[in-house]
Formats: sequence, C-alpha cells, structure tokens
Amino acid sequence: MDLKFARGLAAMALSLAAAAASAQSTADLRNDAATPGDVTTYGMGWSLQRHTPLKRITPANVKHLAPVWNLSLDNSTNASNQPLVIDGVMYVASHTHTIAIDALTGRQKWKVAIELPNDIAGYLCCGIHTRGMAALNGVLYRTTIDAHVMAISMADGKVLWKQKAAEYKDGYSMTHAPLIADGVLITGISGGEYGSRGFLDGWDLKTGEKKWHRWTTAAPGEPGGDTWKGEAYKTGGAPTWLTGSYDPELNLVYWGVGNGGPWNAAARGGDSLYIGSVLALKPATGEIVWHYQFSPGDPYDYDGTNELVLADLPNLPNANGKTTKVLMQANRNGFFYVIDRSNGKLISGTQFARKVNWASGIDKASGRPIDTPMTAMVKKTEETPDFIEVWPSAFGGKNWMPMSYDPGRKLVFLNSIDLGMKVKYVKQDRPGGPNWYLGLELGGFVDPSDGNRGALVAWDPVAAKPVWTVRNKSPFWAGVLSTASGVVFTGSQTGQFIAFDSKTGKKLWSFQTGSGISGLPIAWEKNGREYITVLSGAAQVYGALAGDPDLANVPAGGSVWTFALPPGK
Repeated sequence: MDLKFARGLAAMALSLAAAAASAQSTADLRNDAATPGDVTTYGMGWSLQRHTPLKRITPANVKHLAPVWNLSLDNSTNASNQPLVIDGVMYVASHTHTIAIDALTGRQKWKVAIELPNDIAGYLCCGIHTRGMAALNGVLYRTTIDAHVMAISMADGKVLWKQKAAEYKDGYSMTHAPLIADGVLITGISGGEYGSRGFLDGWDLKTGEKKWHRWTTAAPGEPGGDTWKGEAYKTGGAPTWLTGSYDPELNLVYWGVGNGGPWNAAARGGDSLYIGSVLALKPATGEIVWHYQFSPGDPYDYDGTNELVLADLPNLPNANGKTTKVLMQANRNGFFYVIDRSNGKLISGTQFARKVNWASGIDKASGRPIDTPMTAMVKKTEETPDFIEVWPSAFGGKNWMPMSYDPGRKLVFLNSIDLGMKVKYVKQDRPGGPNWYLGLELGGFVDPSDGNRGALVAWDPVAAKPVWTVRNKSPFWAGVLSTASGVVFTGSQTGQFIAFDSKTGKKLWSFQTGSGISGLPIAWEKNGREYITVLSGAAQVYGALAGDPDLANVPAGGSVWTFALPPGK
C-alpha cells in the first residue's frame, strides 16, 4: 500500500473516532488540573502536580472512605498505572491490554489485547508494566514494552495506527505515558542498563508519522560531544523512560534523562551529556533550548528521569518579591532542585535524603554537585580494588514514584528512600543482547540504623526544608495525591492505601487492597460525588532486588480500586 495513502486512511480513522467518542479538546488538556470532573492527562495536568481542587473528602471525614467498586486486571505484573477518566469512562493500560471501564460502576466496557512477541520477556531490562496513556479527541495514545507507539479508538479499543520506535532485541522498551504538547505526541525510551542510546521522538497525532528524533547522548561536533570518551556516546545510555511536563505559555517541554551506559563513569569519560539531566525542548521540533545536568558523569545510576513538577513560587531568595516560574525535582541523587524553568538556572539544590555521602552539596554558582573525594576518585578509576559504600543507593533518595505539589499550601509531598549500597567498579565490554552493561559489581544494600527504609515527606520548596516526615519500614512505592481540603493519599508495598493529614502528617485512614501498591492515585467527581481511584498490584524491581523482609508474603495480582464517602458523610 502507498505510504501516503495509508497515512490518509489513518487520519480518516482518527477523525471518525474523534467524532464518535468524545468532544475532548486541547483545552481539556490545558485545564485538566482545574477541572476534576475528568482526568485527561498523566499527572492530572501538564505541570504534573497531582493535586485536586476537590474538597468533599476532608481530614475530618476521610475515616469514612469506603470502596465503591473493584475490578481485577487479570494480570500479576506491576500495576504502576495512572488511569484517565473522560466522559464517565475510565481508561487503564496494562502491558498486555488496554481497558475501558464504566467509572461509576466498575463494569468493564471493552478490553483489547496488545500483540507482543513471544520472546519479549527475555529482552526486557527493568520491569514488565506500563504507567499510563495520553488522550485527545476520542483517541488514546500509549506505548508498548516492545517499543511501539499506538493510537487507539476510545469508542471500542481498535488500533488506528501503530509505529515502531526502536528494536526491542537491541535492548529498547517503553513503559511510560506519551505526552501531547503543541499538537505533537512525544515519547521517550527505556533500556539504559543495556547500554542502548537514549532518544526522544515527536509523532504526528493523526498519522503516526515521525516528525522529529532527538538523541540524548551528544555526538562529536555537537554541543557536549566532547564530554564523552571516543565513541562511548553510541552505547552511552541516557534513557528517557518517564513522562515529561509542559508549559504552554513558554511552549517548552521538560524531559528528564537517565543513567549513563555503563554506570562506570571512567569508561565513558567526562560529564557524558546529557545523562542525569533535564532537557527543555521545543515540542514542534525537538530542539534543545537549555539543559541542566543534575549529576555530571553519574557513576551511581542516579538518573534524572524523576518527574519534573512545574509551579509558580513566590518569595524565593533573590527574586525581589516576584513570583518565579520554576521546575522542581526530588532527584535520585538525594538533592531537591528548584530551577527557573524559563532559562535553566539553579535556584536551590538542597539535600532531602536522610544520608548522602557522594557529594557535600550543590554549588550555587556553577550548579554542579560538590563531589566528595570518594566520587572524585570513582569518576577517574575504571577499576576499584574494594567495595565502596554509597548513599543513596541506586534506588535513589527517591525513585520514579511521582510526588504531589499543593499550590495552596506551597508544599511538596514525596516518597523518599533511605538505603545505601556497596559497589565495586570493574572493566566490562558491552555484552550485547539482553545483558546488563554496568561496569560494576553490586555487593548488596545497606539499611539505615533505625531500619526504616523509606518515608513520606512534606517538603517546603521555598524554605528548602522538610515540614514533617512519616517513616516506614519499606519505602512507599506509589504515587502521591494531594487535595485542596488537606488530605494526602499514597500506598504501601504491603497493600495499604493510606490517607494522611497534609498539615501534620498524621495517619487518618487506611484500607488493605490485597497487593502492594505502586499505582498513581487520582481524584475525580461525578454528579457531585468525589472519587479516589488507585491501582493495586506490586511486582517491581525493588521487591525483586532489595531483600526487604517486610514484603516476603505480599501476593501479586493487579486490580483497580475506586473509593468514595458513603452518602451523608
């Protein structure tokens, strides 16, 4: 079939799907954070604040919260998904299916399988799951673990177009939700532990035609190309495996870039741009407007992919009383960053992790970390004779599970991790195929002295300090949701869905969902009633590698839970 003709058919199918299924528009995406009747974006808004203006569920009445319905996903892999809710229908993605659910009753409307290669499990680096979808004009957009991008009709789940982003046998996969910005569908890639080369793609929403491609390791002759040793950039990692944020006023997309390949920094040489960075890009072209590198050289797998939350903060130091458009990230390296998102200039970088020994701070003038002698040695030494104890571990001071920002209280709520690791650096040639390319031996993890491996933290990004901390034996691996009424929701790896008081951190309510929670809770309303939805079902990398005794008897099994207050409460 002629390629141009095929694209025309795809565009026609998309137009028909939009007319039949939804009146949703770009304005719905832009206003998602302020219109809680629907949840149309990953992050509950382009700013990824994961906050709702709803106030019916309060610290006083949340103790009455009860399940309204529960739906099995018939799947025992990691249920780390954020649902969308559009026109009374909830849309959920697993790695094997796309599912539409009646949001009020929990009854499945349709469920369509994803066609995957039989041998895909043998090529995946770091997890079998999917985190969410994008949606616009009656069409769902999602990625697949064999590195494809799809457009799907909301009406019936039929595939409208499908494009291959990369070859899964080369170590590539996709688990994130796409981002729609300035009329372009933007996707990233996973696979950094295999030494693949990271990138971002922009796609035509109607036809699936690739509009642009942006490598995230700088090549010779490009800005940053001299920060790599020889041709190390070709296998340099820099994956882009979590969804970016978008400022429509500045028309900039902000996307985090992950670890270097291998983790062994001396094998790569220099800062290895753009690993461990945030890129500000023009969504129409993929052009990099500015970058900020959190962890130059990054020998510890600290990444830079954690969610990039946008906010307008007043009363920042040296702002002359003006409100500043900022980007915030609780980085895996243990520091909380506030950055001017118009130009990439550092405003503050403050330790939030309980213990950090790889750097003594962030230099305000240069924006670079102040490496300790241990890190300075590691960056220059391809082989170390003994194991080194590093804090935080490769799990980070915080991992991928997204934080929430309450714009009324000006507080961030995040799930932190308190864990060290022992590593010894070794020379390693890239093995190829489904094999890790790390350049080190991992000698296990180190517990904090009190045994509490994680915490929920309320963080003041203006004062750059914690307001309260709730410690837990195992790290909370779920997303965080805050409400205008003062409730903070998250979930535990042992299965409890929990509500806390945003003012004090007091635990107000919990419900056992039957499996560990790594899903991303959302709030929405219908007919004047407020609902909270979260996915349960844990099978993540932490549980497999961390040797956490608290998780020994937690069963797998994915399901969707929706809660509300009983009538009259």
